[in-house]
Amino acid sequence: MSGIILEPGRVSLAQWASVYRGERASLEESCFESIARGAQAVMRIAARGEPVYGINTGFGKLASVRIEAPDLARLQRNIVLSHCAGVGDPLPPSVTRLMLALKITNIARGASGVRPETVRRLCVMLERGLLPVVPAQGSVGASGDLAPLAHLAAALIGVGEIQLPGGERVAAIDALRRAGLAPLTLAPKEGLALLNGTQFCTANALAALFDVETVFQSALITGALATEAAKGSDTPFDARIHALRGHPGQIETAAALRALMAGSAIRASHRTGDPRVQDPYCLRCQPQVMGAALDLLRHTAVTLEREANGVSDNPLIFPESDEALSGGNFHAEPVAFAADVIALAVCEIGSLAERRIAMLVDPALSGLPAFLTPSAGLNSGLMMPQVTAAALVAENKQRAHPASVDSIPTSANQEDHVSMAAHAARRLHRMVANAAAIIGIELLSAAQGCDFHRGLRSSEPLEAVRALTRAHIAPLLEDRYLHPDIEAAGALVSRRELLRAAASVSLPAVI
Repeated sequence: MSGIILEPGRVSLAQWASVYRGERASLEESCFESIARGAQAVMRIAARGEPVYGINTGFGKLASVRIEAPDLARLQRNIVLSHCAGVGDPLPPSVTRLMLALKITNIARGASGVRPETVRRLCVMLERGLLPVVPAQGSVGASGDLAPLAHLAAALIGVGEIQLPGGERVAAIDALRRAGLAPLTLAPKEGLALLNGTQFCTANALAALFDVETVFQSALITGALATEAAKGSDTPFDARIHALRGHPGQIETAAALRALMAGSAIRASHRTGDPRVQDPYCLRCQPQVMGAALDLLRHTAVTLEREANGVSDNPLIFPESDEALSGGNFHAEPVAFAADVIALAVCEIGSLAERRIAMLVDPALSGLPAFLTPSAGLNSGLMMPQVTAAALVAENKQRAHPASVDSIPTSANQEDHVSMAAHAARRLHRMVANAAAIIGIELLSAAQGCDFHRGLRSSEPLEAVRALTRAHIAPLLEDRYLHPDIEAAGALVSRRELLRAAASVSLPAVI
């Protein structure tokens, strides 16, 4: 089949992003040799009769309970069923698809002891778009994302629900039957291998990283447009300033802002004779704030790429010595830290944009009509969209408290320190959506502000952005029902249309 080829241990972030956005993916065929070696090692270990965690023992606090050979298949089924304890709304299909792909490549490294036929079944589900319905709450990110991954594994044995490609949710057993697939009977260690690991929190963190890149780049565009609306200066973006400090993200961000404003007649109109000496920080310090966010996001990208390609279940199988080594790769602290850092960056991107919105609607700061309306008083103009942006910033600040500093013991104190990576990553989706809405409101405000500079054009890329905006949202000449305008502006951000309009400028990338 065409599409992404997943080579275990070597999948790039760009490839993961393509999987998240719906591109077809399949597993590199050559990896099935190592998968088979791992599964064969498990059978040899089980045949020795010695107690080995995850193969012939109970789990967690019950690891000291020995399970006899006739019950090994039932043991694996039971762990899946008993751990399907998730609650809350199901994961979005795009995140579930990414989680499924991550689990496939994780166990395809050959260190999990899962049989080739089980891996192939997971691949079939990914390729056909048979996505397990996974409740989003219930993991503490320690002994793996147990509950969410158990719901994923349950679909293999015909339990739970599966969402079909058209969006219909049906009982897993019926979905398998429609697809001509029989429920699997899990072999020794397979149940534990399927539900142990960090694929839930990693998928959520990666999805947020991919989406925040769009928000970050869009915020550079709207930030440049807001600078134009306020007749701000591009001098603070001079390359010499940023070279003296040396931060790569700051240097690249300043370069992008310069390119976005290059050739602007609006900028040229106030280059001389402007009585203002300095712009407010929300304009002047864009390279410093956004550049710092960019550097942080790139750091988390490195961590998440390693995690996505690593092996994080337990115990791990080493066929060359027929050993099953019990460790703690399932502890998701790296993902928790990465998610917390992403939260900080998302929060600051939105916070800086909201300050630009507030500046534009304030005539004392912007020099523009109050609330960007021609008839202030009779009309309130963009007064309330700024309040909405402020509310979203406040919500993101509340959500940005680091989750990784929390821990709550589980499993009768066997799992006595947990990462909270699942919560850390899951909350990012709402934060990124909030930030996208803030950037959308800035787009409305900046485009409206530039409308007051009649007869003066901005740069070519920013004029393309203004044209795109006006193709979807009419100028605000008098008060009207604003909700559709805000929704439309946010959609231009989240659907990456803003980026396509300004495609002539190379914007800094996160991944």
